[in-house]
Amino acid sequence: MSVLAAIAVLLILIVVHELGHFAAARLQGIHVSRFSIGFGPTLLQYQGSETKYTICAVPLGGYVAFPDDDPESPIPPDDPNLLSNRPILDRAIVISAGVIANLIFAYFLLVGQSMTIGFQEVNYDSGVLVPQLVEDRNSAATKAGIQAQDVILKVNDQDLGKSPESLELLRQIIEDSPNESLKLTIERNKEIISLLVTPQADAENKGKIGVMLAPNGEVTRRRTSNVMEAITSGAAEYQRISGLIIQGFWQLVSNFQDNAKQVGSPVAIVAVGAKLAENDLGNLFQFGALISINLAIINILPLPALDGGQLAFLAIEGLLGKPLPGKLQEGIMQTGFVLLLSLGVFLIVRDTVNLAFFQELFQ
Repeated sequence: MSVLAAIAVLLILIVVHELGHFAAARLQGIHVSRFSIGFGPTLLQYQGSETKYTICAVPLGGYVAFPDDDPESPIPPDDPNLLSNRPILDRAIVISAGVIANLIFAYFLLVGQSMTIGFQEVNYDSGVLVPQLVEDRNSAATKAGIQAQDVILKVNDQDLGKSPESLELLRQIIEDSPNESLKLTIERNKEIISLLVTPQADAENKGKIGVMLAPNGEVTRRRTSNVMEAITSGAAEYQRISGLIIQGFWQLVSNFQDNAKQVGSPVAIVAVGAKLAENDLGNLFQFGALISINLAIINILPLPALDGGQLAFLAIEGLLGKPLPGKLQEGIMQTGFVLLLSLGVFLIVRDTVNLAFFQELFQ
């Protein structure tokens, strides 16, 4: 059920994105020939007065098609309501509307969460919790005798304190200390013990000890009491999540070689969403908002086959006073589509092979 819930969230975000394009076109009186969710063989379809609505077998995206691209369309090429015959601003609105729809939808998801289940808050206690160890008998933590549910209070006599910064401080000390002994003061079953752990150097020469870390404290949920408070609380959470996403994209771009392996396919996204849903279905609110903002940022990048690539063509047309030759645009878009599709297939295969249930088949 958790996997289905995560897939449902992705499908909703795809529908929202394509509805943005569709609504922006129809509200301006622009002809739309097809509204499709998914690719490949058609499962369901409905022919409206002008637009054909379809659901296809491969739910990895969607598209809104215009009669401009259909040589068999009965609409004459000089029809003023064809997208290609509209001013640059009208076309830019249609192209960017999907991104705008995802950004707005993410905000309302967070407002909805604020009014229903609320946002998580942590009443911090001393130290950093070790909820579980990585399953590796040779890890530094296992060799040192660290156990799940230990609370690390100090590192080399440096008190970690009661704050959200404690976890990041501990992680940074461990990463900065490959092959160097660290003295840990640990609380275990109300007893204080000391252990020595030597972080192992990874491929990037960063220290790792083989544990998961979490804030130490009681996690509660706080719901807002009225709509105005929900709007404010949703906006604050929206700003926080957006900042983290932008920071992540910047780290990816500025240090692509080290961070490229963190790029995930829809399979990995669904796996993360399913894991969150297992713990608490309410997590799907923030999961949906996070993915929706990510989709918006990715789609606005000036890359062929994405909304940002089409906006780049419009910008060039505005500067030159005329569009680039149709064959050149088509060639660039097709090349970009093939590259993105190839990357998508590679990521899907990689993430599928890395799924736990898939690996168990070969054990």
